[in-house]
Parts: sequence; structure tokens; C-alpha cells
Amino acid sequence: MKIKHIWPFIISLLFPLLSFSQAEENPPRTYALRAGIDLIKPALTQFGEGYQGLEIVGDLKLTNRFYVAAEIGSERKTQQSEQINFTTKGSYIKAGVDYNFFNNWKGMNNALYAGFRLARSLHTHSVNSYTLYQTNQYLQVNTTEGFLTGEREQLSSGWFELLFGTKVELFPNFYAGISVRMHALLNNAQPRDFGNLHAPGFNRITDDNKFGGGINYTLSYAFPFRFKKIKAKTE
Repeated sequence: MKIKHIWPFIISLLFPLLSFSQAEENPPRTYALRAGIDLIKPALTQFGEGYQGLEIVGDLKLTNRFYVAAEIGSERKTQQSEQINFTTKGSYIKAGVDYNFFNNWKGMNNALYAGFRLARSLHTHSVNSYTLYQTNQYLQVNTTEGFLTGEREQLSSGWFELLFGTKVELFPNFYAGISVRMHALLNNAQPRDFGNLHAPGFNRITDDNKFGGGINYTLSYAFPFRFKKIKAKTE
């Protein structure tokens, strides 16, 4: 999947806004497009070490129960794994559906929901340095100029997410939300001479465990809108 395919996806979410009509033949149906950011990634960028990240979140209210939802983000992370220091950078997209279990009173718009996402990342790894294997454990040689150093080819990983969360309307159309996510890796391309140890949006990958998890804490704003079906005129 190419990054350029992300923009048609965003436009498809915005398309109902363009279908808005002032016709009065049929009662209008109210929808809401909600957009915001995950606050955890800017916090890690500011206070963490070797990390930069940003995630845009959004959902489209179809009914009082069902929402089409998506997240788009990018990450850059440098980490040490055993004898290798490497940097992962790239982007990802997640798309799926949320179901709201919460029965709102009149005038309330809160949510207690469960959902799923299908996700894919597009990223590269760069080996910054590694420790040469030595039979003498007291003599370890670290190199930044060996044949393994440098950027690997572009990779792609795919996974499935199951999530549970809540969104609370703090002020009119302004929401705070938190979700807990469980990840299951579906496919994981491997670079030459190096394992794919991290994927943006998924986090750490190991040979022994294809599962992971994460938490999102979001602030978002909803844009309500209506459109009506235009009734065909008869002669």
C-alpha cells in the first residue's frame, strides 16, 4: 500500500459534506465527522528519548450505534535491541468500525464502545551500529561502519486490532477519549540480514510473540452536518 492512497481515503470520509442539500422534501438525517489527535505521541516526542510521532484520529457517525473510524500516523524511533542499534521510521493507517453500547439520555453524545481495525505500515529500518560477535566475552567491538549498517529496503507490516474505549463530551462537540488496543500481526516483511523488530503503529515485534497492545488518549472535535435526499419530480 502506498502512502498516496491515504489521501483518497480521507477525501472519501469528507465526501458526505459535499453531498449536503437544502431540499425540504424529506426530513434530514444528522451525521457527525469527528477529528482529533492522540496526545500520547506528542508527549513521548517531548519527553521520551529517541522518539518522534504524531497520530490523527477520526470517525464518522452513521447511526447512534455505528461509526466508521480511522487513524493515520507517522513515527520515528531509535532503539537498542540486543547487539544492534537501529532507527525505524515510517507511516501507517488503520481503518475499521466502532459500535457504541452506551444508551445516551436525550442531549448526551457519550460513547462506550468496542471496535476493530485493519492496519498497515510502510517503513524503513536503518542500522546505526552493532556489536561484533567475539568468542572472548571481555572484548566487545562496536562498529558504525560495518557492512550491516545503513538503511534497509522499504518494508510493510499488516495487523489486526481489537479495541475497547470511551468518549466523553466535555463541551459541545468537544470530546476526550481513551481506548485500549490489542494487536495481532498478520504479515511482516523481513529486510536482508536484519529482523523486522518494530513497525510504526504496532510497536515492538519479536519472533516468539506476534501480539502486542497499546493505549490511545485523544482530544477531538465533532462537525455535525445533515443532508437530505432530493425527491425526483414527476411530470
